[in-house]
Amino acid sequence: MDLALKDRVYVVTGASRGLGFAAAKELVADGAKVVLTARDEKALTDAAGELGPNAAALAADNADPATAARLIEEARGRFGRFDGILISVGGPPAGTVADSTDEQWRDAFETVFLGAVRLARTAAESLGEGGVIGFVLSASVHEPIPGLTLSNGLRPGLAGFAKSLAAEVGPRGVRVVGLLPSRIDTDRVRYLDSLAGDPQAARAGHEASIPLRRYGTPEEFGRTAAFLLSPAASYLTGIMLPVDGGARHGF
Repeated sequence: MDLALKDRVYVVTGASRGLGFAAAKELVADGAKVVLTARDEKALTDAAGELGPNAAALAADNADPATAARLIEEARGRFGRFDGILISVGGPPAGTVADSTDEQWRDAFETVFLGAVRLARTAAESLGEGGVIGFVLSASVHEPIPGLTLSNGLRPGLAGFAKSLAAEVGPRGVRVVGLLPSRIDTDRVRYLDSLAGDPQAARAGHEASIPLRRYGTPEEFGRTAAFLLSPAASYLTGIMLPVDGGARHGF
């Protein structure tokens, strides 16, 4: 299938590693141009270098109110246009309700929630017919994940915001989509497994609960993201797509 991504230009946040990088890699492989952004400048520069001349790096912090406009300006200045954004934010610290502090909640709200809202709002103002805004969220939108209280509190709110945004910008031909990854084999998920004390046993237990009986690969997630952001998915908006090997059994 031709995803019609050639020469389209996207911004991908959280793109120095993990799911953001996986999505950027697949977009570039299918002909798109991508502005990668994250806070770690060296890791980000290395990631862009790996993807080649159709990728540019701009270190930025999503919590900075000026970041969104800078990223869109970079996309247009470097590649001549701006067709969409994939908002992927790092997971907040693990913790329970009892040990999550007010400061952690405030920091997570600024980076995970409000930063993502600003990015999406600014992108929506700049996009026209055929534009797309994507969110990388989590399976916790539907089912809380033990030990990830901060994420459990914020991701569902972003999903609700994304659905509201989809209804508002849809008449202009702009789409809004969300991806809900679960056990994708990234450094973040391996770290979460390690918190159980026996990472191998934790992984085996999670795999046993997944109908496909394995963790997903970053490449599988990236291909799904590239499709949803592409013109090939032009009649999909307001959806929250689980990328979880069938782990979610509900509708």
